[in-house]
Amino acid sequence: MDFLLLTLGIALLYAGGEGLVRGAANLGRRLGLSPMVIGLTIVSMGTSSPELAASLVGVFQGAPAVAMGNIIGSNIANLSLVLGITGAIWPLTVAARFIQREVPFMLLTSALVFPLVWDAQVSRLEGGLLLTILVVYLMRLLWRREPERAEVAAEFDEAFSDRWRSVGISLLLVIAGIGLLVAGAQALIQGAVGLARALGVGERVIGLTVVAFGTSLPELASSVVAAARKEGDIVIGNLIGSNVFNILFILGATAAARPVSIVEPVWFDLIVMMLVSLVVWRCFGTGSRLSRVEAVGLVVGYWAYVLVLFIWH
Repeated sequence: MDFLLLTLGIALLYAGGEGLVRGAANLGRRLGLSPMVIGLTIVSMGTSSPELAASLVGVFQGAPAVAMGNIIGSNIANLSLVLGITGAIWPLTVAARFIQREVPFMLLTSALVFPLVWDAQVSRLEGGLLLTILVVYLMRLLWRREPERAEVAAEFDEAFSDRWRSVGISLLLVIAGIGLLVAGAQALIQGAVGLARALGVGERVIGLTVVAFGTSLPELASSVVAAARKEGDIVIGNLIGSNVFNILFILGATAAARPVSIVEPVWFDLIVMMLVSLVVWRCFGTGSRLSRVEAVGLVVGYWAYVLVLFIWH
């Protein structure tokens, strides 16, 4: 039953996140926002919505280790498993300088988590601070808009924008997506906690692996499709934006709603998250290109990390 609930939750979260992304991205395009601003804000927030739903439900249902593990694990999965799989499909090249400026900011937001968890709790005040940083970040993106290259705009329109879709249908997609996210998060957390107890592993491990993988499915699906179309800017913009939102928006909103207690040590996982971010920064810092060899290395590194978690849980 726990496995069925887990599977149902992942399916509902995927469907909800996909509906929310499609509806919101089309609305953003109609409002005249540039593709990369939408990719780093609306699309990233939409693909991070499963993490938000799962983390909020986890905290309110007394499973803070699942919630925290979900946030950290999703960031690790995004830049190792998801980016690795997409880069293995097609070597990714980033043409937009706009994205290259966001990688250092992603590293900065990742580093912020270390002092926040020092006292074994992320308080409401700290959650509010993260949300404030997010607002400043979004304002900077909107005010610092630059003309996008024609191929970047074409990539976005092909991947996300359905110009035939009316505003009304887009709004219905957003509303339906939110409803599916709530239902999916309930089922996912209930199944994850039950599975952790049945396997005799900590809720942190389940949050870092099973729950994180399930909530990262929207990123994986959209990134694989974009990689198959050789749309590297969409892939990287989505993943960088998702990692920023996971910390500033997901952790911030969750802690603001209810303080997040750190009931299991997360230092090892935070160090892995920073190392993966630095490796990706290094890869794109040399010619703004991720080769297949580097991509496969990221995937192997992810599964090595998961193996370590289950061996020394």
